[in-house]
Amino acid sequence: MYPVVRMMKELLVHSRAESLPLDGTHVSHHICWPWDLDLWMELNNGRTLTLFDLGRIPLGRRTGLVGALRANGWGLTVAGVSVRYRRRIRLFDRIEMRSRSVGHDDLFVYIEQSMWKRGECTTHALIRMAVTGREGIVAPERVVTALGHDPAPGDLPDWVRAWIAADRKRPWPPEM
Repeated sequence: MYPVVRMMKELLVHSRAESLPLDGTHVSHHICWPWDLDLWMELNNGRTLTLFDLGRIPLGRRTGLVGALRANGWGLTVAGVSVRYRRRIRLFDRIEMRSRSVGHDDLFVYIEQSMWKRGECTTHALIRMAVTGREGIVAPERVVTALGHDPAPGDLPDWVRAWIAADRKRPWPPEM
């Protein structure tokens, strides 16, 4: 089940937080509850992706993206993700989540998110986001312009560009 109450809490807690630049980092804090666990009594991998929403949506609000989406009738969807799970998160562990945009290319916006426990990174994700409209995917340059910023794509980190290149070689639809 989607954590609606937790999302409402995050939006309320960060409702008066100062605006962030497009590349600013949103920091939030969470607890691993019993309903977040898998059979091995650790944070479920699928739930991890859902919890990352609790960082991305407030990030979008603080950068002005949510307002631009509403003003233009656009939507936002995850179009791809790569996750590294490195340390376990267990029941009642307190997590610090960091969320930031690392840039965009001609189709997508790339968001980097991480979870930290006692100063150590447990999970790191690169999420490819698409802004959608009636005509399909909205060019990121158009979205960045709607936010009042220079639409020219900045330099994406090498590791992000390598992931993009590798993903473009992946067959679609999958060969079975």
